[in-house]
Formats: sequence, structure tokens, C-alpha cells
Amino acid sequence: MKPLLRLIQYLYCLYALLMFIVIMLLVFPFVMLSLLFGKVRGGNIIYQLCRLWGTIWYFLTGISHQEIYETPHDRSRQYIFVANHISYMDIPPIVMTAHQPVRVLGKAEMIRIPVFGWIYRAAVILVDRSNPETRAKSVRALKAALRQHISIFLFPEGTFNETGKPLKVFFDGAFRIAIETQTPIKPMLFVDTPDRLHYRGLFELTPGPNRVVYLEEVPVQGLSSRDIGMLKQKVYDMMDAGLRRYRRYPSA
Repeated sequence: MKPLLRLIQYLYCLYALLMFIVIMLLVFPFVMLSLLFGKVRGGNIIYQLCRLWGTIWYFLTGISHQEIYETPHDRSRQYIFVANHISYMDIPPIVMTAHQPVRVLGKAEMIRIPVFGWIYRAAVILVDRSNPETRAKSVRALKAALRQHISIFLFPEGTFNETGKPLKVFFDGAFRIAIETQTPIKPMLFVDTPDRLHYRGLFELTPGPNRVVYLEEVPVQGLSSRDIGMLKQKVYDMMDAGLRRYRRYPSA
């Protein structure tokens, strides 16, 4: 029975990949046209197109996007969104939750993927963590987005969490930018992404719910660079506790 179920999953994954590519090719011309509207307005349009892409793909593959608000969320305000990172399925929930202008900090190596890489380059702020010069450039771009009243999204863990624990150690970047720009942090939880697509490989995709949880915002008014460690730990503790509420992990 197991070989049969595995064959069905492989066929499902191939179908899901095919649908992903077909929708991407349909969306691609409109993404290119959006660039004519300029970096800000055009970028906002691209995120809405990607959200449409995600909605159609979820429907065709039996994945359901669900948003859970533990506290009210004001979409008219600017935030630095942060979330846990454990799967390539962390990418679709970002655009599915883009109910306000937002820019994502993304890995530069993703631009090598044909067609998808072009859309990715147009939609995200690229960073190569191995290159100090590009890291500094990405920070400037993130701050520029905030000055243009656009929220930003970062994964404070930097890379996939393969530890078996709710979270890896956080980098300072998101919290330093929050303090320097006096922008509140909005923690989010991607609860089901390791179930929908485990980091073991692309043929681990399964249908089902893909929940996103909005936690309480963390204000930064009056904080200075000396408070980065405290702020980072506070957000880490909130997200760790939140993930343990929604998923089963070994005892802390």
C-alpha cells in the first residue's frame, strides 16, 4: 500500500508543479507590464498578481490559506513583518497575506530559476548573505521601502530551520532596522508549511491547510541600538510560544 500512496504523491507533486508553471507563464506578461508603472506602484501591482497566482494554485492543488488574528491587525499601518522559516512553502503565504504594500527580503540565488527568477527579481529586495556589500545595499533598500510607506518582510532566522525546534537563533537585522526607523514589528507564524512541503524535497508536497497566524505587534518607540538584543529575544519568545500553541514540539 505504501508504494501506491507514494506513487500518488509523486503524481500529485508533478501535477502541482505543472500548474505552478502554467499559472506563472500566464502571469509573467502582466508582471513585465507592471514594471512600466514604476518601482513603487509597479511593485505593488506585482504583489497583487502574485497573490492571484497563489490563490489559483492553492485552489487547483487542494491547499487552503487560512489567516488567524490573535489580536486585531491594522492594514493601514506600516510594519516590519517577521516569520519563521522552514520550507519553500513559506513563500506563497507571504503573497497571500499581502493585504497592504510590502517588500520581501529574499535570497539572491533564486533569480537563477528561469522565468520565476525574473518575477522574483522584480518583487523582492535581493540579499547575498556571503557578500557584505550586497548585505549593506539590501539594508538601504529595505529602509528606502519604509520611507515610501511600504512595509517590509524578513525571515529573522535567515535560512531554513532544520533543528526540530520551533525556531533557530535570530539575526539582528530586522530588529536593528525596526529601531533605527522606529517601525513596529509584526510577528507572524507559518504553522503548516513543513506539513505542506517538508524541506526534505520538492516531492513532499501535500494538500491541506496552510495557516498563517498574526501575533500582537511589538512597538519600538524609544528603543535604541542597546536594546536590539532585548527586542530580538522578546520577539523570539513570542514566536516560540506561539508555534508551540499550534504545533507539537519536544519540551523546551
